[in-house]
Amino acid sequence: MQSNGTSRRTLLQAGAGLGLAATVPATARAQTGPARGGDPLRIGVMTDLSGPFAGAGSVPLFQGAEVAIELFNERGGVDGRPIVAVTADSQSKADVAINEAERLLGQERLEVVTGIYSSAHAVPLSGRFEAQRKMMWITSAIATAVLKDKNYRYVFRPTVHSDQYGEGSVSMIHEHAQSKLGIAPDKVKLAVIYEDGPYGTGVAAAIEANAKQRSMPIVLKEAYSASAPDLSTLVTKLRRERPDVIFQVGYNPDITLFLRQAKSGGLRFRMLIGHGAGWSQIDRLWDTFGADVNHMCNVDPAATQMLDWSKLQPGIGDLAKTFVDKFAAKHQVRDLPPHASMGFNNTWIFLEHVLKPAVRKTGGLSADALREAALEVDIPVGGTIQGYGVKFEPPGAAMAGQNARSIAVVMQFENAKSRVIWPTAIGVPPVLPLPPGHAYALRS
Repeated sequence: MQSNGTSRRTLLQAGAGLGLAATVPATARAQTGPARGGDPLRIGVMTDLSGPFAGAGSVPLFQGAEVAIELFNERGGVDGRPIVAVTADSQSKADVAINEAERLLGQERLEVVTGIYSSAHAVPLSGRFEAQRKMMWITSAIATAVLKDKNYRYVFRPTVHSDQYGEGSVSMIHEHAQSKLGIAPDKVKLAVIYEDGPYGTGVAAAIEANAKQRSMPIVLKEAYSASAPDLSTLVTKLRRERPDVIFQVGYNPDITLFLRQAKSGGLRFRMLIGHGAGWSQIDRLWDTFGADVNHMCNVDPAATQMLDWSKLQPGIGDLAKTFVDKFAAKHQVRDLPPHASMGFNNTWIFLEHVLKPAVRKTGGLSADALREAALEVDIPVGGTIQGYGVKFEPPGAAMAGQNARSIAVVMQFENAKSRVIWPTAIGVPPVLPLPPGHAYALRS
């Protein structure tokens, strides 16, 4: 992968701990401008390799993309032309993300930038890409606000959007309230706590809308700063309202702080459901809390190892196994986090189904050619390693550029692993409520 000379901006210098290495010749790494002839094909990859977002899912997102590019090149690239990644670390700061995007589009003269972990970055970046008529291929940032009613033509998101998170978590509780909790769905008391950026705000709004649609009462809905040094006042409010189920939308430091202060403050509940980001980093949560996070839940696109690969489209199960084997060997993880699958899957969709046909058709790598190829993608359900299909909403649609076939699932933690429990048709029965003896279980 490409080194571009600055310590925070490249795969090579992101750190030996990430297992990064140069895989293309120096002549390819030095190349600038659009690809021509037999030249390597240069794409941007921007994630957060430092700051709080790094530990909340951005690093495995990057690592998954890295494996996708390596595998794509191992399989011949585009008729022998390899992919070269020009990378950027947005450092968990919106202003840095904007500056790095300007560098990638201006100095590096790239036609497309992939990645983008944070919705707080994606919202301001998307308008800039659109104005410059360059492609922004979002592999993570899920806030509905990134695309809704914007009618962007050069911004595409193959992964899920925040409205789907609220649908998943509320639907799961609604379906199992009577049978598992012994409470009528419209009597289950819900609380929603969320970081106050576009990500948290978007998911919280979706939770509220879905709860209202099902006549489920929300006894507390409150935002907080992801960098807040103290959440004890929030814990006190939750203790006063005594919700049965808490929905949290956060990154990693704020989740850790909340769980610690909730435990010490005696907060108890029947279930806690996270919504992506820090809640998808089960290794980190387990290392910090151990069995205290057993049976808690999370909503996100499924990590591929949670799925029955035999039910995917022909060849996709083999691709999933290859990815899991490569990633696990490279990073020595117990259970691949969903963001690793997201990084690989959404990068692979771009390389195989957008970049390859665009280059074969035009011989080059222009944003317009990529855009046209993206609008022609038509992958059926089961045609990706995360189980969903791909068909982008066209220009003029309310969510233009959004994958209309994306799917979020509800998963439950057990001994540092995750299992799908919703949609009910493809999931195993949930453990609900938290069992007696659990550190956070509601005492009778």
